[in-house]
Amino acid sequence: MSADAAGAAPVAVRPHARLRIVHRTVVEYPGPVAASYNEVRMTPLTMPGQLALEARVEVTPRGSAYRYTDYFGAHVVSFDTQVPHDRLEIVATSLVEVDPFHTPPPDPVGWDLVRAPHRRDRHVEWLADRPATSPAAEVAEFARARAGESPPDVTARAVASWIHERMTYLPGSTQVHTTAAEAWAEGAGVCQDIAHVAVGALRSVGIPARYVSGYLHPRPDAPVGEGVPGESHAWVEWWAGGWVAYDPTNDAPAGYDHVVVARGRDYGDVPPLRGVYSGPASSAMTVTVEVTRLR
Repeated sequence: MSADAAGAAPVAVRPHARLRIVHRTVVEYPGPVAASYNEVRMTPLTMPGQLALEARVEVTPRGSAYRYTDYFGAHVVSFDTQVPHDRLEIVATSLVEVDPFHTPPPDPVGWDLVRAPHRRDRHVEWLADRPATSPAAEVAEFARARAGESPPDVTARAVASWIHERMTYLPGSTQVHTTAAEAWAEGAGVCQDIAHVAVGALRSVGIPARYVSGYLHPRPDAPVGEGVPGESHAWVEWWAGGWVAYDPTNDAPAGYDHVVVARGRDYGDVPPLRGVYSGPASSAMTVTVEVTRLR
């Protein structure tokens, strides 16, 4: 997420938004790579409130590829390249219509239903403690205190806002494998870290929570047709009678400028690119994302 995006509140005044997203990844190697095997999660979902009108992934050099839907519902393109190469380019282009408020929010429920045995069974994957999301003691204590005085949805919003107030959005302050506890100790991180902290805090008090990966239009006031540099983004969803999408990095509900690509227990379930290759031990990756509002 860009620095501009970290301070921008999503705009919810349009009947719907149409966004074009171009996500380009270039991996360069210091010598020839004999073969590489990869999978990408860069295709927006079609779901209530979001319609993927167009989605394609182009890879250079070309190789064999197939698509599948992973366990958590994300669209995955898996491909292998068997010709020698020192540069791999992946371009994912999407056209998406977003209308997240086309249905009313769910009616909030109490702790009795959120923590009911049949609900815990149904949401077991969104309640399990994970190394990446396990909360620091201070975070868990705050969540427990709020849970003792507020219903689940109010608690979740208070926890997300509290985390937003106490963590600075600071690119470069953490690494992809930084845990929630480590990022909290630093008092800073990127959207991935802030989402991990929020997910872990909510799970610690029995609120089912999932990590969401996707895109955010970083300048909702940009003119129609103007491409804006951006990055992949992360936020959370919690269950309190229905799934509620919230962006703790911006301390606001996920809105017209959020595009969902994948959901998982943490970032490890939803990386945009994952793979292995046979070749030099080092590589350099460059990622650019351009988001254009078409309507």
